[in-house]
Amino acid sequence: DTAMAEATKLRQEEKTKNEQTIADAGEAQTAVAQALTVLKEFYAKAGEATALVQQQPIAPEIFDSPYKGMQAENGGVIGMLEVIETDFARLEADTTAAEATSEKEYDDFMSDSRVDKAAKNSDIGHKTTEKQDKEQDLTSKEADLEGTQKELDAALAYYDKLKPSCVDAGVSYDDRVSRRKEEIESLQEALRILNGEDIA
Repeated sequence: DTAMAEATKLRQEEKTKNEQTIADAGEAQTAVAQALTVLKEFYAKAGEATALVQQQPIAPEIFDSPYKGMQAENGGVIGMLEVIETDFARLEADTTAAEATSEKEYDDFMSDSRVDKAAKNSDIGHKTTEKQDKEQDLTSKEADLEGTQKELDAALAYYDKLKPSCVDAGVSYDDRVSRRKEEIESLQEALRILNGEDIA
């Protein structure tokens, strides 16, 4: 957005300057053309004029023909004005072409910038959606972890509760085997008594 605003500002300034240059060149061409017309008319009349020639009965040989200016020489005032007129015409044409080129470059830049901005906005939308999905997954996994941790803690507490009854640390394996054998014998004797068999 900043680059587009800056480009627009520069383009407006350049356009204003070019339009002023084109207008000035056009006015200058008109002024030079008018000056050329005036000078050509003047020199045309000067060739016929005799107002500055003194009326004397005998004219000196120097003034035997009326003054017609330096029309025959190419480098005179008229030639110089014609060069200036073509310079202004060239300036106008060059500035008009530069303006058209700058306008096209500006339009291309703005078009590319709009396309790029739309693509980036689309990327932002996709990434925002993806971020929300990931955050939702994270929340779900954290909840699962918390539930699993509670189950593990409960199982460990129950294990710690059962452990002393299953494992008697003070009794050896042989002692446990002999106690179990005695317990089995007493249970068998009780079974015989209940069945009414003789006690031997």
